[in-house]
Amino acid sequence: MKFSTKSIHIGEEPNFNEGATGDVITPLHLSTTFARKDVDIPTAGYEYSRSLNPTRNVLEQKLAAIEKAKFGLAFASGLAAETTVLLALLKTGDHVITTDDIYGGSQRLFRKVFSANYAIDFTFVDTSDTSKVSEAITAKTKLIWIESPTNPMLKLSDIAEIAKIARQNGIAMLVDNTFMSPFFQNPLELGADIVLHSTSKYINGHSDSIGGAVMLNDDVLFEKIQFVQNSAGAIMSPFDSYIVLRGIKTLSMRMNKHAENASIIAEYLEKHPKVKKVIYPGLKSHPQFGLAQKQMKGFGGMISVELDGNLASAKKFVENLHFFSLAESLGGVESLIELPALMTHASVPLEDRLKLGISDTLIRISVGVEDGDDLINDLETAFSLI
Repeated sequence: MKFSTKSIHIGEEPNFNEGATGDVITPLHLSTTFARKDVDIPTAGYEYSRSLNPTRNVLEQKLAAIEKAKFGLAFASGLAAETTVLLALLKTGDHVITTDDIYGGSQRLFRKVFSANYAIDFTFVDTSDTSKVSEAITAKTKLIWIESPTNPMLKLSDIAEIAKIARQNGIAMLVDNTFMSPFFQNPLELGADIVLHSTSKYINGHSDSIGGAVMLNDDVLFEKIQFVQNSAGAIMSPFDSYIVLRGIKTLSMRMNKHAENASIIAEYLEKHPKVKKVIYPGLKSHPQFGLAQKQMKGFGGMISVELDGNLASAKKFVENLHFFSLAESLGGVESLIELPALMTHASVPLEDRLKLGISDTLIRISVGVEDGDDLINDLETAFSLI
């Protein structure tokens, strides 16, 4: 099956057995517990919804299928997924190499929870430079954790090359694939061990569900992560599972439109006199444009742009848009815009932000699926006011 077919049909084949109703869409199973006739045999394997729920089970099958994985696990949020992975794979004294330009919430979790409270050591390096990953490895390194593209500077890392380094050193490798979605990038095929997503973003795609996902092939890693998923209980609710299942069905169509609009807008911004720099993997000016063509099937819907001005003009620009909602998050059908320095990355220390290039005038755009001409006209109107 190809992507669109899998996204619609995996896990949701109608059941025509006696007593079944032939549902085309997986029902929403809200029951917290499941009765059994035989004390030794749970009905269809279900006992308690934290451990296994029919709606979440179908979602996890579909998540695995679209990421070309053997296993999928769904969580209450992207950060719940991250926390579960770290709890499952690490112990006090272990070392993690991670991307310097990583999502601010991940940085906060790494620095202020796992490092501060559990003495797990994190080294933040520019993983777009593969040699820096090799140089950071120590005898205690247990995990290499990368984002590609990164948030918000859209730097790419060579997933296949870093996966090779990880394998040679007996280290697990995780890729946060949220920005590309399984439609445009499949890190497991490039050698990664674990893929992580915030399903709140492109996978769900409608800004109405918080969730996270982990997909992987390795039986041992799966058993470790699933054990903590059940033990800690940070599972996706049945209702959110139902909503995400619905969102996945249109993922391929949405991603194509996101990328089409983003390409048009990136080219428009690159020519604008009030723009200092545009960062988009689909532009030839992107430092890793060649790598983008190699490891991605498309360039996504995220753009970062640095305005030629100051914080006041940047604030005025984002506050005078109509179709671009001034809001955090990304990946919804509607266009969103934000100032990372004051919003998504406010928790990142100022010195670190500046080193990464997150200036006061850097703007992150999540391009939606509206008509591209309307979006450009909206941007042009806001530019005229600064």
